[in-house]
Amino acid sequence: MSVIYMLLIISISVAVIFFIAFIIAVRSGQYDDSYTPSIRMLFEDELVKEKPKKTIQTKTD
Repeated sequence: MSVIYMLLIISISVAVIFFIAFIIAVRSGQYDDSYTPSIRMLFEDELVKEKPKKTIQTKTD
């Protein structure tokens, strides 16, 4: 019976540790923007634009 109490105490303490870690993550702003990262890969190609090639103009007399 003492093993059940020990496992209960260990599981509650682990749950409290994970809950505290979650609260710290929320307060630090880790979950502020959940929409943009999921669509960022769709618009990455538009961010990289090719530079136009410069042509060398020579003066002819």
